[in-house]
Amino acid sequence: MVSFLIRRFLLSCIILLVVANLLFLMLHMIPGDPTVVALGPRSTPEMREAFRHMMGLDRPLLEQMGLFLLRLAKGDLGTDVWSGRPVLSMILDVLPLTAMLAIASFLWAVLLGIVLGCVAVMQHGKWADWLIGLISIAFVAVPSFVVALYALLVFAVALHWLPAIGAGGDDFTSQLKALVLPSFTIGLGWVGYVSRLVRAAMIEAMGEDYVRTLRAYGVNERRIVFSYALKQALLSVVSVLAIGFGTLLSGSVFAEIVFSRPGLGKLTYDAVISRNFPVVMGTVLVTSALYLVCMVLADIISAVLDPRVRSAL
Repeated sequence: MVSFLIRRFLLSCIILLVVANLLFLMLHMIPGDPTVVALGPRSTPEMREAFRHMMGLDRPLLEQMGLFLLRLAKGDLGTDVWSGRPVLSMILDVLPLTAMLAIASFLWAVLLGIVLGCVAVMQHGKWADWLIGLISIAFVAVPSFVVALYALLVFAVALHWLPAIGAGGDDFTSQLKALVLPSFTIGLGWVGYVSRLVRAAMIEAMGEDYVRTLRAYGVNERRIVFSYALKQALLSVVSVLAIGFGTLLSGSVFAEIVFSRPGLGKLTYDAVISRNFPVVMGTVLVTSALYLVCMVLADIISAVLDPRVRSAL
């Protein structure tokens, strides 16, 4: 396990290095003068030249890339162009809000999806199975922006149950209320996806020899489903769920913009609009690192749940 973690750590570092280089080149290939976008069309040549010097844009491209990678190796993600604050400090300020949104979306989507998948297996071939399948496909098919609009209209505008924008106040209750609509918007699609995935994996597990042996010994069907088949089914879906969590992290960009919720996605969007390159590169690299951490955790969980995977490592 230790050697496996070392290999994955080295591989993750290589992936982050590739992402950093590609991101740096892509940002500098964007058409248009970033100084004009940042300072406005009425800025003087002297102001633009000072801005280029401050951002290091007056240096050769390879030198800019070398300095960027050198700072990155030291853990320095750069400095915000406008406020002068370290980019890492800005990211750490908003990262808990994005993590809270992604975790909330992931937990209720996975829990509800697993319950629906188990019910569908227990009612396999009956009307409840078909109904759950129809609902699951509908959840996957409905676009997130449609869910967001109708959720705002119903729960925020018509019923006044939940706030429409913001992350809530200082108390936990208001933060929880502000978390409901965004997490519902980006997590609804994963409810259907997880339920169909769990259903397919559990139907395959229910056909195994040990399940037939348990039935022959008179073990209750509900216990077979939740205590045995579900555990085996989770082995095949845990890696997909890790990818799903990474997708929810990237999907928070949409939710934070629509619901005016501060977070990593909103910070990235504002930085792209203002051509604030250090913040853009910092947020994308942090998001990529979190995604890689999710993948490593998925491998570790698979090894814990399945001894065969543990022996292969």
